[in-house]
Amino acid sequence: MKYLIVGLGNIGPEYQNTRHNIGFMILDAFAKTSNVIFRDQRYGAGATVSLKGRQLILLKPATFMNLSGLAVRYYLQKEKIPLENMLVLVDDLALPFGTLRLKSKGSDAGHNGLKNIAAILGTEDYARLRFGIGSNFPRGHQVEYVLSPFDEEDLKTMPERLTTAGDIIKSFCLAGIDITMNQFNKK
Repeated sequence: MKYLIVGLGNIGPEYQNTRHNIGFMILDAFAKTSNVIFRDQRYGAGATVSLKGRQLILLKPATFMNLSGLAVRYYLQKEKIPLENMLVLVDDLALPFGTLRLKSKGSDAGHNGLKNIAAILGTEDYARLRFGIGSNFPRGHQVEYVLSPFDEEDLKTMPERLTTAGDIIKSFCLAGIDITMNQFNKK
């Protein structure tokens, strides 16, 4: 059984470790604990993890955030992965820093990466793990905020939050969306 785990972010050193790249950061931490290395391939950097008989295809799209749907569609089709076996990792301004919320479907909530995925796939019915980045920015400065690095206070708890996000990925693939939401959305 195959799963597509997509971390949203923007490529390039200027975006590394910014709030908008938390999807990449989650996948990097997950790959590190799984002892796999990302390799450049079509539409992004990819790695494969075996987990109790399941194959997890990790993808960091190289299409920039606003065109993430192109990479997602390509790998769903190429690997013949059903939509219910896809999980998108994304930043969320509406959640306090470090809050993790798994959803089985939903709106894009103004997130351009999710908006493009929904437009390309023709549906919003796919799982997403929302990682709260907070909203501590002055009115009208949202873009600057999401493209800025995490502050030192956030970085203190980042390793624990990334570990929990990895646990959610594993549970999603092994136990399914409903059990995983019940277990982790309460925390």
